[in-house]
Order: sequence, then structure tokens, then C-alpha cells
Amino acid sequence: MSSIKEIDAAELANWMDNQTEPFRIIDVREMREIVQGTIQGAEAIPLATLPVRLNELDRNEKFVLMCRVGARSAHACMFMQQQGFENVYNLRGGIVGWAHSNLPIEKIAVA
Repeated sequence: MSSIKEIDAAELANWMDNQTEPFRIIDVREMREIVQGTIQGAEAIPLATLPVRLNELDRNEKFVLMCRVGARSAHACMFMQQQGFENVYNLRGGIVGWAHSNLPIEKIAVA
């Protein structure tokens, strides 16, 4: 199995600004964590639900997975690679690293 590809906060912000190639950001934290703030455009798929929601994701797409500090998203990356996803990146440092880079955090309204 290949090792996990990582991306740091500055590189992700650059990808988001330039959008040269489409990608999706997946936040694998629990909803109670996500509502406190996430990266704009991130989709909430908590780690525990990832196996049953994998069919919602296209293996040909590019994904950046994130969590609080990068550990859970690293597990999610490994799992997705085992399921045949090749274009998967772990956000090194997670939302904490993103915040420490003074990048914007979006609050989510819960209905």
C-alpha cells in the first residue's frame, strides 16, 4: 500500500484560491466538533460513517481529508486508499494547523 499523501494549510489555501483542478474537502470529525468551525466548503462525513457513505464518493475525484490535528483524517486516508481511492490527501495539522496559519474558519449553522 502506498503511503499517505499530505498537504499543509498554506498549500490547501493555495489550491482553494487557484482551483486549477477540482477537489473536495471532507471533514471527518464528529458533528459536535464540526459545528464549532470548519474550512469553507468542507463536507461533513464523520469517520465512523465513512465506510457506509463511501458510495457517495467518486474514486476518480481528488479529496483532502481533515480532522482536528490530522490523526483521524490519516486513518480515513488509509481506509480510502484500501478501497481504491488514489487521489486522497491528509491535511497535516488539521483544523488546528489551519487556524494557526491564520486561515479563515467558517461557523456552521445547525438547523
